Amino acid sequence: MIKEKMDLDIEVSKLKLLKANHLSQKYALEDAISKGFPKQIAETQARIAGYGADIAAVKENTHPNGDGFSPLTLAGVTHADKKEAGAALLTLCQNMLSPEATQVGFYRGLTLELAFDTFAREYRLTMIGQLRHTVTLGTDVFGNLQRMDNALEGLPIKEQACREQLSNLQTQLETAKAEVQKPFPREAELNTKTARLEELNSLLNLDHKEPEIVDAEPDEDQRPPERRRPQLER
Repeated sequence: MIKEKMDLDIEVSKLKLLKANHLSQKYALEDAISKGFPKQIAETQARIAGYGADIAAVKENTHPNGDGFSPLTLAGVTHADKKEAGAALLTLCQNMLSPEATQVGFYRGLTLELAFDTFAREYRLTMIGQLRHTVTLGTDVFGNLQRMDNALEGLPIKEQACREQLSNLQTQLETAKAEVQKPFPREAELNTKTARLEELNSLLNLDHKEPEIVDAEPDEDQRPPERRRPQLER
């Protein structure tokens, strides 16, 4: 019984640890179901809507000239010539007095914000609609305009990536809802072994019970001489 008890002590401890891990995962899933996934889904849906609005704004405000260039407005001046627009953008960067982000114009329906990253030592242009779309500027007159156009032409790809992310999140949410309902798979084994361990503990405690001490007066002959009752003379 002692050997069986020792083995059961180890097995029950392992099973209890497994159950604790199961419950921890269950609580994490419950938290994700009630808070995590809904938040991520809402944020992703908002980004999809933002991409959709910006794509529509860019499409509506793209009016290319013969060179395929849409007018660029900087510091209140609209530049229809591509080379002229690229040069004006470089001049704007060179004349910046503060690294702080500043609104500098408009392009294809989006607001332009120029900033200087003092750590990376580079200029960054952000095109703002419902969302923010940032490109790093270089020193090439035409290269900066191409980067801006590439970022705007890539909006549908980013929107599709968000839609796929939304689908994945919804699938993960449904999977989590199914997983959180599953009980600890070894619950019956844990209960059986715990009951047997309690039974063994009870049996072993009975086998090793201390002998009872009976508080009784010793026989007269067993008492020390000094404690024996004096014999009365007849």
